[in-house]
Amino acid sequence: MSDLVGIVLVSHSAAVAAAVAELATGLAGGATTAPVAAAGGTPDGGLGTSSELISAAAAAVDRGAGVAVLVDLGSAVLTVKALLAEGDELPDGTRLVDAPFLEGAVAAMVTASAGGGLDAVEAAAVEAYDYRKT
Repeated sequence: MSDLVGIVLVSHSAAVAAAVAELATGLAGGATTAPVAAAGGTPDGGLGTSSELISAAAAAVDRGAGVAVLVDLGSAVLTVKALLAEGDELPDGTRLVDAPFLEGAVAAMVTASAGGGLDAVEAAAVEAYDYRKT
C-alpha cells in the first residue's frame, strides 16, 4: 500500500520519540505498517524541538494520503503550529493531532496501517484520551 497516512512523532527527546515509534509500529503488527518517523530533540542531540527535524520527518513519511503529527508537549506544539502556518514547510495534508502522545501514537499507527484515511487516523488518536486504565 503506497497511499497510507504517514505518522510523525515529535518529542523533546530523540530517545522518547524513537521508542514510541518502535512501540507503535510493533503493536500495529501485520506485514504492512504505515510509515512513521521520530522527530525528537535537537539536531545536536539535545533536548528540545527542531523545525528542521520535523520537516524532514514529515517529508520522509508523506505518501500523498496525509501526515498526522503527534507531539508530546509545550514547544513541540508551538513548533508544529509555526511550520503549518508557514504553509510550505510541511507536505500538503499535514495535520497536528491533539491526542495523548503514546496511546494516540499507537491508535494512529494501527488505524493508518489498516488503511484508514487521515480523518480516521486523527479520530482514533483523539479517542485515546478516553482510554481508562482502571
